[in-house]
Amino acid sequence: MPSADMPSADIAPPSRDPRVADLVRAGRIRVGLFPPQYARDAATGAATGVYVDLLQALAARIGVEMVLVEKPTPAETVDALNAGDCDLASLGFDPVRAPLVGGFSPPFMRLEYTLMLPPGSPVHRIADLDRPGVRIAVVRDHASTLALGRILRHAEQVGADTPDDAFALLRDRQVDAWASVVPVLLDYRGRLPGARVLDERYGENQPAFVVAMGQEARLAYVSEFIEHAKASGLVRQAIERAGLTGLEVVP
Repeated sequence: MPSADMPSADIAPPSRDPRVADLVRAGRIRVGLFPPQYARDAATGAATGVYVDLLQALAARIGVEMVLVEKPTPAETVDALNAGDCDLASLGFDPVRAPLVGGFSPPFMRLEYTLMLPPGSPVHRIADLDRPGVRIAVVRDHASTLALGRILRHAEQVGADTPDDAFALLRDRQVDAWASVVPVLLDYRGRLPGARVLDERYGENQPAFVVAMGQEARLAYVSEFIEHAKASGLVRQAIERAGLTGLEVVP
């Protein structure tokens, strides 16, 4: 249920809406997330972050418990959603993802894509990296990876399973750069003295919540919640609590 610092004004009584009646009967909403959509509090081990705050508020609005279903990759999260192992998930919208799920809610925030460079790199523009022999670390199936693949002509993408794995490739000089969203790269930059994050961007991620095929009614309910969360300031407050640079509310 919501943490003590969640704004109570945005918490409605238990829902009697027929669109989420199955969730009310179950007493829970199971949500699939993958890194870096959430983090773990070092002291308590509790899941934290913008996604978690919004999902806790959604669960409270319905009147159920939010249960986090942790998956290592976007593909495994989508598989869990479509297998019925979770009731909701979150993805950044990309055209290749649209046929994989039952629909996307409105996006709730914006994160831009760029690249991090190792200490001593002479690169200052993304175009300087798109050359034969250049290797760029990416996390497989992430929206930033899909977008990068559409603009690269010569450089090689080196896939990793998680952000930690992609960072290790850069730290160990097995690649020339790492492509991801700005907040993630800025966070990891502190672990590698001398590393730089490019000012140039090559696109943006607009995360949304997604449902499985045949769940149009649930999607409509969640979409209404997202619009309310943006208009009420709930998304902005969740971003501020996260303390990350490079996150913006989508109008």
